[in-house]
Amino acid sequence: MDTTQFLTFIFAISLLTMTPGLDTMTIIRNANRGGFYDGFLTSLGICCGLFVHATFSAIGISVILQQSAMVFEIMKMLGAGYLIYLGLMSLKSGMNHTGIEVMGTTIQKTHWIRSLREGFLSNVLNPKTAIFYLAFLPQFINPQGSALLQSLFMACCHFIIAMLWQTLIVYMVNKVRQIIAKPRVNRIMESISGAVMIILGGDLLLYK
Repeated sequence: MDTTQFLTFIFAISLLTMTPGLDTMTIIRNANRGGFYDGFLTSLGICCGLFVHATFSAIGISVILQQSAMVFEIMKMLGAGYLIYLGLMSLKSGMNHTGIEVMGTTIQKTHWIRSLREGFLSNVLNPKTAIFYLAFLPQFINPQGSALLQSLFMACCHFIIAMLWQTLIVYMVNKVRQIIAKPRVNRIMESISGAVMIILGGDLLLYK
């Protein structure tokens, strides 16, 4: 990859990262739920999922997805199902909000594994991210080099950019938690987040 190609890749992947979508919604939801710690670990899980997409792209899984409608449909349904599940959990939390008061804000106790798992699965099971990687990364692969190493290098670049951007989002959400974490406002936020996630899940099911 020459300098021009690299800069093009960085620009395109930065735009993708800053475009609001499932990852952004998941991070905002969890940062609102458990503060900076929860949101940051969710972002880390999401960004770790990028290496899965990069690996699949490098080993030619794109061929399987393009030739097997069944595989794509299964992947799509898994991603949509998990997103709808998260949405339902948010709606449930909004209706039955429980937490602990800390400095005037409400923070839910969340195990770090749960935060990582939710971020990782929301990214890995998102067919839109998978298709983007499968279609986008090969354009920057030098056939004379290792496709896997090049794909992982690009995933590393994306990882750094995404972590910086998403950590900023988590920081901003955490700063306004004194307002949004009040029990009544939090219930509303949880309910809205849940509804949006369910809608996004339905969108994934309809995505072609």
